Parts: sequence; C-alpha cells; structure tokens
Amino acid sequence: MMIKGNNVQRLLKKAKDFNELVMFEHSVFSLPFIFIAMIVAANGWFGSWLLLLGVLAALSARNFAMGVNRYADREIDAKNPRTANRPNVDGRLDGVSILIFIGVNAVIFIVVAYMINSLAFALSIPILFVLGSYSYFKRFSSLAHVILGISLGLAPIAGVVAVSATIPLWSVLLSLGVIFWVAGFDLLYSLQDMDFDKEQNLHSIPSKYGPEATLFISALFHALAVLFWVLFVWAAGLGVIALSAALGSGAVLYYEQMLVRKDFTQIDRAFFTVNGYLGIAFMILIILDRMMA
Repeated sequence: MMIKGNNVQRLLKKAKDFNELVMFEHSVFSLPFIFIAMIVAANGWFGSWLLLLGVLAALSARNFAMGVNRYADREIDAKNPRTANRPNVDGRLDGVSILIFIGVNAVIFIVVAYMINSLAFALSIPILFVLGSYSYFKRFSSLAHVILGISLGLAPIAGVVAVSATIPLWSVLLSLGVIFWVAGFDLLYSLQDMDFDKEQNLHSIPSKYGPEATLFISALFHALAVLFWVLFVWAAGLGVIALSAALGSGAVLYYEQMLVRKDFTQIDRAFFTVNGYLGIAFMILIILDRMMA
C-alpha cells in the first residue's frame, strides 16, 4: 500500500509540474472564442458530443504549442530571472518527458480532428505546424507577437469547421479580432523582457523599437480587434447584445492599456485577469444574444 501511495504521489507531482509547464488555467484565452464560433455556426446549442471534442481539441492543441515553446526555450528561459524557475529549466521535467508530452498531445489533436470531420482532419497538421512555429520566430523576426495571435486566432476557425465544415466570412472576421487582441496583449506582456531580449539578441517589438512604440502598436492592434469584432457581429447577422459584446471589449481593452501605462508592474494583472474576463464575458453575451434571437 505504501508503494502504491508513493506512486500516486509521484504521478500527482508530475501532473502538477506539467500543469505549471503549460499553465493550464490560461486556456481561458482561446476556449471562449472556440465556443463563440460553434454557437454562432449552430445558431445555438451545438451538442454535447461536439462540446467534448471541441474541449479536447483546444486543450491538446494548446498543450502541444506550450510544450514546443517550453522545449525550444529551455536555454533561453534558464538565463531569464523571470522564467528560471519553470519546470523545463529547474530539472523537474527533462527534455525527453516534454517531447513525449508534445507527441501525445499532437496525436490526440489529430485523432480528435479526424473524429470531427474531414475538413478538420485535413487542417490538423497545418494547424500544428503554425502552433509549433511561434516558438522559433523570436529568434529571427519581431513578428513573433503576430504569430502568437494567429495561433490563438485559429480557435474560432476550428470551432466553425467543427460545426459546419465550412469557413464563412464572419468566422474569419472573428478570428482576425482574436489575432489582433492576442498580439496586442502579448506586446504588453513582452515589455517585461525588453532588456533581456536585447541582451540575448532576441527579436521583439519592445527590444527593437522601445516601450513607447510598443504601447502605440499594442493600442492600434486592440483598436483593430474591436473593429473586426464589430464586423463579425454584422457579417454573422447577430443582434444588439452581440454588438454590446464587441463594443464592450473595447472598453475592457482601453482599461487594460491604461493599466499598463500607469504602472508596468500591473502587466501580469492586465495580461491574465483582464483578458481572461474579456473572453468569458464575450462568450456569455453571445449566448444571451442567441437565446434572445
């Protein structure tokens, strides 16, 4: 019994380390927009089976992307005081374990895509390629922020493909909004590593152009996000409540921008808390809009 108990403890500890590796709780950024696309595509409830497959696809894709990122950045993270305590650096998870984690999640994503429909299956490998490429962009291009945005921006496309096996205009507009939303808040987040990126010759907009230009570009990206979300509401033929979600996101992003401009120590709060609430509130309002239609 003692041996079994120790095995369970080791498994729980390993699970905790992997959870810290991928920051599972941050799935809140992409999941709401997958469900928004599914709700709009189905004009309401899309079914429990697709809900299960959608969650599995989203989580396995994100785990794959985060695993690749942590594996690729082991040496970089070890040099950065902000990331030196991550499991991929401090010895809790070795390279082989992370590679196995990456492979398992890639297989899960592809199998789930196959179970959804043929278009989802056909797109699964290209999607994994995009998700994996983000980790390497900062080595040669400041567009890494946009690539991260594209990675999460694929979520609404995946959602509508799961329901209708099509990619309508409104889903592209919703996706573009997510791309600029994510790229905008990643610019704010990357201000923390501006000096480190310069020292390590890593490419980022803050390290290349400085904080003032970064804040301007971030605000511009967020303005574009709101514009595309308004266009999404129009193209999808949604109602006033959905429009309030798009416009309300503008108020939330304005608050986020002001929060960071006032105090750079508020970046974590802006990045995690504010953006997490934005996605959930957006989804709730879309659900209400479809219920009232």
